[in-house]
Amino acid sequence: MMDLDRLDNDLAGWLDRTLVRPGLLPPDRFEDAFVAVVRASAGDPDDAWLAFYRNTLAALHGEVRPGGTNAELKPVHERAAELVVGAEVLELGSCFGFLALRLAAAGHRVTATDLTRGTVDLLARTAPRLGLTLDTMVADARAVPLPDASMDTVFAVHLLEHLPAEEDKAVLAEMLRLARHRVVVAVPFEDVPNETWGHLRRFDESVLAELGDTTGLPYTVSTHHGGWLVIDLH
Repeated sequence: MMDLDRLDNDLAGWLDRTLVRPGLLPPDRFEDAFVAVVRASAGDPDDAWLAFYRNTLAALHGEVRPGGTNAELKPVHERAAELVVGAEVLELGSCFGFLALRLAAAGHRVTATDLTRGTVDLLARTAPRLGLTLDTMVADARAVPLPDASMDTVFAVHLLEHLPAEEDKAVLAEMLRLARHRVVVAVPFEDVPNETWGHLRRFDESVLAELGDTTGLPYTVSTHHGGWLVIDLH
């Protein structure tokens, strides 16, 4: 059983380093192992998840352990928070929803979507216990059941690397449909896609620029702990 005071998203990096990379755990069993460790850390699994969320959010807002997963996420989330325009924010592929929760804590009206019902339901259950309010939705990033121009800023942060390249345009088109003001895409820059995290492909600035070109709209591409494509509509 893991100490609840240390239970946070750095568990992912620890499992990757100690079990997956040495070949002791197949990458396709990583998620099962991760969930099992968290759930076994308290008598009530929801209490374990609450500790996981609280500790991770605290790390992402303060000190992080060098080399941990939180250390990788912290600058990405800080940059995303700086790029928000307006009050209403949508995050596609939110997974655990750490970024969505950060933006909700900052006062934004946030909707977090993911294709996996389990993570969406977990976020919906946990957010109120953290004293935070946001909307959640199970949705495919290529077809989100929300009206046109219903959100000020639409994010896809570390989503596209999980998808085949041919789906990029569909996701970006959906983001542009939903956004009133700004679309933000962030991806990691990796020499080799991390199979443990479910990454299927690698990105660089040229790939993001090619994606931006397909929109016919003005855009910027920048680097900050990965790559960023930002499109302003108005």
